[in-house]
Amino acid sequence: MINLENKNIILTGATGGIGNSIVETLVSLKANLIVTGTNENKLSELKNKYNNIISLKQDISAHDELENFIENCSKEFKDKIDVLINNAGVTNDNLTIRMNKDEWDRVININLTSTFLLSKYVIKKMLKKKTGKIINITSVVGHTGNLGQANYSASKGGVTSMSKSLSLEYAKKNITVNCIAPGFIETAMTQMINEDYRNQLKSKIPLDRFGSPQDIADCTAFLCSEMSNYITGETIHVNGGMYFS
Repeated sequence: MINLENKNIILTGATGGIGNSIVETLVSLKANLIVTGTNENKLSELKNKYNNIISLKQDISAHDELENFIENCSKEFKDKIDVLINNAGVTNDNLTIRMNKDEWDRVININLTSTFLLSKYVIKKMLKKKTGKIINITSVVGHTGNLGQANYSASKGGVTSMSKSLSLEYAKKNITVNCIAPGFIETAMTQMINEDYRNQLKSKIPLDRFGSPQDIADCTAFLCSEMSNYITGETIHVNGGMYFS
């Protein structure tokens, strides 16, 4: 059984479908969480529902605020951050010839640059304890590409490559860095896909169904736990078999 009692974990993107499921799973395993997200009402609901959650309002696209955010998290956790989960992300789809620079910059800045900065600042804290885990939620699209998502696939592919470099730089300090790459998961985003295209996507998935947010949460819990201590620099694909690395 996975037990995360007394583990101090930071989670971004806590108010989305996958993020909410990660919260519920980690709380059930007795972790202490600091969560942030874009939906303030949902953040308040999470804080009121669970007594081992601290919700902090933080726009992760505000890069000049992120070092202070990690500093505040460290203070709340009494200088012991065990895990950072970079789950927050956005899409802004368009065909490449129609995609403007703002659409490109927004996705890269949030999905890639913010992940880099949060990882950088949390590693500084983890180095003092000579232990820690970083888990980056990426996407199958970062490995396969997708129509109209040059910005999104570049951002997620960038996070994957960056994670490998970070894992090499800090392995000797007992800091592991891994990715989880979801396939098509049943969330509000995928529910907006029209039925014909959903069926096309499903036909490419050997398990013949979309995944659930719980599938991602379970994998996240494993990587947060001591059971994953000898894994670093890896991407775990949770996609029903639609892509093999």
